[in-house]
Amino acid sequence: MKLVRALQQKKHRDQEGFFLVQGRKLLDELIRSGWPIDAIYVSEQASIPIDHPKIEVLPQHELDRIGTLESGNEIVAVVPIPDRKGKLVLKENELALALDGINDPGNLGTVLRVADHFGIDHVLCTRNSVDAFNPKCVQASMGAIFRVNVHYVDLAEELDRSKKEGVSIHLASMEGTNIFQAELKRPAILVLGSESHGISPEVRAIGGTAIAIPGSGRSESLNVAMAASALCMEFYRRTLG
Repeated sequence: MKLVRALQQKKHRDQEGFFLVQGRKLLDELIRSGWPIDAIYVSEQASIPIDHPKIEVLPQHELDRIGTLESGNEIVAVVPIPDRKGKLVLKENELALALDGINDPGNLGTVLRVADHFGIDHVLCTRNSVDAFNPKCVQASMGAIFRVNVHYVDLAEELDRSKKEGVSIHLASMEGTNIFQAELKRPAILVLGSESHGISPEVRAIGGTAIAIPGSGRSESLNVAMAASALCMEFYRRTLG
């Protein structure tokens, strides 16, 4: 239990190679995904039956110690973190997302939901971005974490390599071309920065097409998840012909 509780922290997730999946809905998503499962701990007070060979029933006070939810710590699964160190190669008409310095786990989880909704398989993150296997991010992803591949990379280097291989780079920017009027070639990588800092100078130096979300209101900016949703909608609309 001490080891499982330690997985709440990134350094221990990195050391042990496991993360936590909590709650019945996410457990159902996990099982459907076919991911390997190391263990499933269920409270003796849980009212919902679960049939799985890796289940171990524990007293509720043990679940409260290893779970991170404010309430309802009835199910906690321990799951291996996938190894995604290979080179990313996009298919002919594929769109991937790239996140430059995203620090909020809720925002990252929601971006993964957006990617999942629009059929995007890959999300690139700078190495200083928040950990996708942070419990808050896993919860916010609503199961998308099991279907969308998250890669931590040197983003400028990865974008430069992809650009040289013919991938279009699109940078989300308030100063960019209205996305409704921009040419959106694929395969492509759509780059989004944090709401507070935007896209870093190192990534901007790689070049690409800056695109913007049109609007008539007075809001200074959208958060990264809202921007991802709006931009991905237009990319998706273009594929409908």
